Amino acid sequence: MGTLGIREQIAAAVGFLAQQGVEQPAAGLILGSGLDQLAEQVTAKVTIPYGEIPHFPVSTVAHHPGELIYGIFNERPVLVMRGRAHYYEGYSMRQITFPVRVMKALGVELLVLTSAVGGLHPLYREGDLAVVVDHINLMGDNPLIGPNDDAIGPRFPDMSEPYSHRLIELAVGAALNEGIALHRSVLVAVAGPNLETRAEYRFLRMIGADLVGMSMVPENLAAVHAGLPVLGLCAVTDTCLPDALGVADIARIIQNAAVAQPGLNRIIERVLCNAGE
Repeated sequence: MGTLGIREQIAAAVGFLAQQGVEQPAAGLILGSGLDQLAEQVTAKVTIPYGEIPHFPVSTVAHHPGELIYGIFNERPVLVMRGRAHYYEGYSMRQITFPVRVMKALGVELLVLTSAVGGLHPLYREGDLAVVVDHINLMGDNPLIGPNDDAIGPRFPDMSEPYSHRLIELAVGAALNEGIALHRSVLVAVAGPNLETRAEYRFLRMIGADLVGMSMVPENLAAVHAGLPVLGLCAVTDTCLPDALGVADIARIIQNAAVAQPGLNRIIERVLCNAGE
């Protein structure tokens, strides 16, 4: 995909969404597996299946409804993605981060990313919430590889603050006010779709990761490249302790996401309320 091509694709998607009534959303939210209930709180909304939006990747994974929702949340216009496309589904990195480019072009001022993840830290429990303070990219690819368009972002984006310090502090303050435990965590992203071996979990913990997942990092890279402040919030849906490792249970993972969902929603609501001040 050339730089001219991606610019044309962004313009096509933005033009289509403008025709559906989408204009000047203040914030963008990408909601992960089992974490999309917040979308139900959006009012005066327009719901658009991903398949109808030009060049949007369509999610093929269960528990990712694949809908873009535009409406009002906490008195602010927001753009909410119910589910995402993943690298392991066969899309390129540029394809899975395309929605971030479109959000930026529509006027989004900040991006909230959520994800269901595995907990590598021995003190983390299923259902815990974490705010991402840094990440490690072990996906073997990067959405910024290839020709760069300076109109979209710089050739060499700085990563000294991949997740906004201000948004992190707002999230931590929101959690304290709500009485919700919130870990400050380092996320490692892997390609998937298989879960990791015991040896791999040991390695990931050894290099400094508290959480492991198969998303969020590519979207963060595209957002930082575009100059968007990012807040990353994760729900620990399974524990990944090598010496006490059980067989992964997808149904249990979704149940744990549901346990974490109310607290996650309250934190996001408070952050969006205070972010504009």
